Amino acid sequence: MGEKPNWTPEKAYEKLREIYTDQLMQEEKRRVLRLLENRLRRLLSDLGMESILEPHEQRLLFFRQFAHIPGDSIFDSMQYVFNLARGRQEVDPSVTQFHLKRIFDALFTPPGLKNPTIPESFWQTPLGIACQVAAKGVESVYHLLDELETV
Repeated sequence: MGEKPNWTPEKAYEKLREIYTDQLMQEEKRRVLRLLENRLRRLLSDLGMESILEPHEQRLLFFRQFAHIPGDSIFDSMQYVFNLARGRQEVDPSVTQFHLKRIFDALFTPPGLKNPTIPESFWQTPLGIACQVAAKGVESVYHLLDELETV
C-alpha cells in the first residue's frame, strides 16, 4: 500500500489539470444541459406551454452536440469554475461569487425560493468539485484527491 501524497496547492492543481480534460468538461456541460432542459420542459408543462420549444429544437440539438450555448450563459460560469479548478488565478472574488450563484440558482433553486437546496451528491461531481475549489480553495478538495490516489 502506497503512501498518501502530501498535497500542496501546486500538486493539487497539477492533479486537477490531469482530471479536468476538455472531454470531461464537455461531458459535464452536456449533463448539466440535459438537467436544465428537463427542468425547463417540466416548468413549461406546468404552465401548459409544452410546445413553446418546438421552433428551437434544432438549436437545442446543436447546443447538446457542442456543449455550448452562445452568449453569457451558465456554460460560461461552468467554464470559469473549471478554469479555477485547473489552477487559473482568481482575479476578482465578486466575479467568482457571481458565477457560483448562477450555477447554484440554475441547478438548485426551486421556483418560489430564494436559496438553493444543494444535494450532498453534487459535491462529488466534476462541477461540484470545481465549485468547491472556486468557493473554498484547492485545499478543500485534498481529501477527494487522496481518495483518487488510493483507487
